[in-house]
Amino acid sequence: MKTYNILSIDEFKKNITINSRLLGIDPGKKNIGLAICDENKAVATPFKTLIKNNFESLFKEINKIIQENEIKGIVIGNPVNMDGSLGRSAQSSMDFAKNLSKNITIPITLWDERLSSEGAFKMTKDLNNNVTTQIKNLDKNSAAFILQGAIDYLTN
Repeated sequence: MKTYNILSIDEFKKNITINSRLLGIDPGKKNIGLAICDENKAVATPFKTLIKNNFESLFKEINKIIQENEIKGIVIGNPVNMDGSLGRSAQSSMDFAKNLSKNITIPITLWDERLSSEGAFKMTKDLNNNVTTQIKNLDKNSAAFILQGAIDYLTN
């Protein structure tokens, strides 16, 4: 299986156009959080949470979102361990990226998502949301946190 469109973040930066919207993905065991940034790559906005039932319907839904929102690149959260090593979750993200690259041809990169859930939870706590709302929106907020980190890197 060839996966030419999975790129390092620096290769990704070279392969996306200046004015392009990106899709951030936080792949979880049960839910997939999605976020989209504006075409100037300034702000990542939580978009949607998909339930992970089967990969075929999941990829169809992601592809539909890509088409409808003119997405030019995908940033997938990569849960690296705190010591920098790669564990089962990181392998799961890489597998997700490989499966996605079989069906979608735009550039894909993996972004270190250490503490993204914690950061997203704190971010919504600062907005005075109740805990139920924070948990309900955690996946898409985590995707936004991941995507914001990547676009901050890409625009600097």
